[in-house]
Amino acid sequence: MSNRAIYILFHFFEIFNTIFLGHKLRLFSFSSLLAKIPFRKMAIPNLFRRSDENTRTAWGYSFQWTPEHLSGEQMEPMKHSYDRLADECLTRLNEISPPPQKALPRTTDRGAQNSKTGKEKPKRDLYLLLRDNADKDDKLAELWNQVNTVPDWVDWDQIERGQEVFYRYGIPALNALGFESLLGGMGAGRIVETLARTGGFSAKIARHRMFETTQFVFQVTMSLKNIQPGGDGFASAVRVRLLHAAVRARILNLAKTRPDYYSVERFGVPVNDLDCISTIGSFSTLLVWLSLPRQGIFLREQEILDYIALWRLVAYYLGTPTKPFESPEKARKMMESILVYEVNPTEMSKILANNIITSLENTPPAWGSRGFLEATARWLNGKELSDRLGIGTPGYYYYGLVLGYCIFVSLWCYVQRTFLYLDRRHIARMRRHFWKIILDEKIGLGEETKFDFKYVPGYDLTTEQGGKVERIKQNFGIELLGFLGLAGATVTTAAMGTIGYVTYLRAQWGWKLMEM
Repeated sequence: MSNRAIYILFHFFEIFNTIFLGHKLRLFSFSSLLAKIPFRKMAIPNLFRRSDENTRTAWGYSFQWTPEHLSGEQMEPMKHSYDRLADECLTRLNEISPPPQKALPRTTDRGAQNSKTGKEKPKRDLYLLLRDNADKDDKLAELWNQVNTVPDWVDWDQIERGQEVFYRYGIPALNALGFESLLGGMGAGRIVETLARTGGFSAKIARHRMFETTQFVFQVTMSLKNIQPGGDGFASAVRVRLLHAAVRARILNLAKTRPDYYSVERFGVPVNDLDCISTIGSFSTLLVWLSLPRQGIFLREQEILDYIALWRLVAYYLGTPTKPFESPEKARKMMESILVYEVNPTEMSKILANNIITSLENTPPAWGSRGFLEATARWLNGKELSDRLGIGTPGYYYYGLVLGYCIFVSLWCYVQRTFLYLDRRHIARMRRHFWKIILDEKIGLGEETKFDFKYVPGYDLTTEQGGKVERIKQNFGIELLGFLGLAGATVTTAAMGTIGYVTYLRAQWGWKLMEM
């Protein structure tokens, strides 16, 4: 049997162990056998970790606490530090080009507001303002020079490989972003207080808001040119950085005149350094060590290095501290510290999490039923966090579909990445398909968003839980993958059982014939 065949076979059993038996019930690890094979090395967790006084469990995730992990007291200062340079530049840009007096509508899922003449008002683009006025102001020049100066630690070949990692695991990676990074991220009660005040996650527009976030992820991973200075991903990162400054300034100004509106002492400065680190982590470390493994997918060591390096660069563009992402080990420990001290769901967390499910129910491109969406959320986030977020409890039928989905996508990804030709073709196809969805008028945004300040906090603005919406399901969507996975697993199990039984019978009859 060839090395590639052995590789696929061993990982099939590894996935079977992970999904069906769970880490604690495994009798032995096929990973130990894989480690002895020189052609490839997997970054798979130690399955025989023993619990001791340093073992911590946070929301279903167990790990060893070390002196390098940050305590709550150590993270406290980061709640009050933030990107001051972006704030200063925003003030100067507002003087050059004053922002519109009224916020754009929050109750529709299309961005632009039309004037009385029926013509769309031109949007203010903070990135272009910064670029065109950088030579006219010292602070603007400082920010512009900063983002255009590539750090010494950037290896463009590595960044490009990191971009490919996202599309190599495209469908499960998107699933992870939607149901654990964003929906599960609503468990961070402090951050939710800022999100709720923007109105961007009401049931009517949460889907549009999620597509905007998805567009950003696609832009920074689409190509190497996109993430380099001057590229679309680079420009979007700078826009988001200035958008964060606008949200921060707005909430702080409102809190000055009405202190009960937002408590800086309790929640920290809006969009602070810890919030931004948590956000970058939700797009990177959370996928690597939680979301993808819970779908039966384990990244290779080099893939982890490359993917973390990519998001370290994105953090640099966003004005987020990059030290926590200097290495995968540091990034993982930061994620674990945040899980312990920052994930604490509130009543508002429940509202925003359920609004996300309501907004996605029976909508393209996934066409997932509410039961399937809830089962997926529970599968990825675990029972404890899901209960705290008020996620509904679907029937076993939907868990079966999620199980089938995991079997299908994990095997699909393992097979694709094993063969270079299939891997290159798969990555290119995912890039084209995902971007097409974003620009589709009926399914996605219809056009690229420029991350303008459309969700403006106000005294009278809060986020309420939306009621369930009855939508007609027009496609099997992602649930079809669940059916295929279950059917494939059933047929495979039946075939293996039949072959085993036939082999046993032949052996028995063979012995009897020899005795005769």
